[in-house]
Amino acid sequence: MQVEGNEQARWPRARISSNGVTHIRWINPLIVAWWSAAFPGFGHYLLNQYIRATLLTLSEVVFNTLAHINEALVYSFSGNFSLAVGVLDPRWAYGYLLVYMVAIWDSYRSSLQNNRFFQLAELENSRLKPFFLGRMEVQYLEKKSPVKAALFSAAFPGMGHLYNHRVGLAFYAIFWWWFYLTASRLHTACYLLFYGRIQASTQILHPHWLLFMPSVIGGAVYHSFTTAIEHNRLFAIEQRQYFAERYGNCSIRIFPRPR
Repeated sequence: MQVEGNEQARWPRARISSNGVTHIRWINPLIVAWWSAAFPGFGHYLLNQYIRATLLTLSEVVFNTLAHINEALVYSFSGNFSLAVGVLDPRWAYGYLLVYMVAIWDSYRSSLQNNRFFQLAELENSRLKPFFLGRMEVQYLEKKSPVKAALFSAAFPGMGHLYNHRVGLAFYAIFWWWFYLTASRLHTACYLLFYGRIQASTQILHPHWLLFMPSVIGGAVYHSFTTAIEHNRLFAIEQRQYFAERYGNCSIRIFPRPR
């Protein structure tokens, strides 16, 4: 059964707006929980829950900074456990732990519910709209290269999301990556390292902001890669729906009927 249009659908697969393509898909709850553990909010981005994901990422940065979590991690990895304990702020560390655990639990729970909604949407098979023309933006379904999306995000987080037409998320990621680069002084450290000044390049780094960067670039690459794959799936579904709708009752056959 196919329902005409997302407006009449009870369980739509996707919706195109000026912000991009918002969709539901089946996803492993453990993967969602893992990305929430890597950086609170990233698991919710995988579920297309952008508002709560953005608020959680901001909470991660604020609570981590005030509690000095990253500094404590650096001291712990260096074997200076007494300094790690001393640098922590217990009040903000408690708040950080609470946000961290709730983000993991909520993303896991939401992914289970999301998978149920995905199954209902597949059964309903509502008609997808491939094109959106708004006052400020044009959005559409198209074939994309997941590898290109991943490479763009690896080069600079946010570029892969711009390739996937998630404009708001793209510039949010670009802003924060510039901030992390500036605050951690990574570019200056790489410049000094290039000239063989290893000790100077190490000393100039700010470990607190540097430790955010592996999770951010990894999450950006993974999210843009999987989003491109899902856009390709939606594009194929819309094409199949269109051709079945237009030519489903056509009597002309390219191949003879089987005997």
